[in-house]
Amino acid sequence: MGKLRSGTVGRRFTILYAAGFLASGIVLLALTYLMSGGRVTSVAPEQPPTGGQFDLAAAEQQIRDLERQLSDVHAQQSHQLLVGSLIALVVMAGVSLLLGRILAGRVLRPLRLITAATRRISAENLHQRLAVAGPVDEVKELADTVDGLLERLEASFVAQRRFVGNASHELRTPLATMRASLDVAVAKPEPAAQTVALAGRLRTELDRVNHLLDGFLVLARAQHGTLADRTLVSLGELAREALTARAADIAAKTLTVDDEVRPDAWTPGSPALLSRMVENMVDNAIVHNQESGWIRISTEHDDTEARLVVETGGRVLDQAQVDRLTQPFERLGADRTGSEGSSGLGLSIVAAIVAAHGGRLALLARPEGGLCVGAALPSAGGSGRATR
Repeated sequence: MGKLRSGTVGRRFTILYAAGFLASGIVLLALTYLMSGGRVTSVAPEQPPTGGQFDLAAAEQQIRDLERQLSDVHAQQSHQLLVGSLIALVVMAGVSLLLGRILAGRVLRPLRLITAATRRISAENLHQRLAVAGPVDEVKELADTVDGLLERLEASFVAQRRFVGNASHELRTPLATMRASLDVAVAKPEPAAQTVALAGRLRTELDRVNHLLDGFLVLARAQHGTLADRTLVSLGELAREALTARAADIAAKTLTVDDEVRPDAWTPGSPALLSRMVENMVDNAIVHNQESGWIRISTEHDDTEARLVVETGGRVLDQAQVDRLTQPFERLGADRTGSEGSSGLGLSIVAAIVAAHGGRLALLARPEGGLCVGAALPSAGGSGRATR
């Protein structure tokens, strides 16, 4: 039986049951004491017996002595009964608390089971249900109500993710049509300068929208939690590939890269999603870095976790604002996410992919300035390369 915390319903039930048991004990002891408190009286003979040698005064003195002795015995018995009643009351108080706690625990046990099961259910496992068995009572009704709520939430989440995925996919067709129309207009003989300039700006915006839709698709897939292509993946190799792919951007900003990645940080998961996660972490470190800044990227692992950490320098950030970066369309120092070519989905996609793989993501504002992004995923142990 779990501990009953101060101020909880269990504590109040314990006090209520204990008070009931204790009150019953007090009433029982009081009645016993009152019923045993009557004095024993003796009736003297109306006429003394005849006899020449009978001493009336001695007989009366003997009667008074007996009455006094009886009174003393009765007082002693009353005192013993009172002391015994007090001891029994103290014992009864302890027993009442114990019985009250046991009864409160048994009464609240179904509620604790419902609470524990509800805490284990999140957006990633809304398909689970409490499914409380037993008689149809208030507790069963509460559990069925929670199950109904979970069913409605699951339907809402599935519909939302399906809408995001379908909308993102369907919008690719008109985007491709608009891009083709621009290419046809520019390809005409001697196009106007304004047409060429307008086509360039529209292509930039179309690329941005296409990148945003691609982010929506990845986010929807990660949040849906389907990892059909699960295999063993090296976070170190993915980090090296991401750094190589962004070498031109790193050189353009004259960034210094401190590479501490190791190829033995293996984790089971989707190669496509994990590759996107690492790319987004590296991309975030490059795009939101200052000129001639630095990036430190490292991997490590143990028997339980494989970790990828990306750190950058820069200005001192507010941890409260950093904590919101895992939400879509959140950026530091900007009201909207359309500026500077950012979609605002980078770290939210990272958070969704980490959650889909059963890991945890940490965003920390470095005290000396800059940001530290750490992804910890379940480790595949030391046999990753051999079994891949």
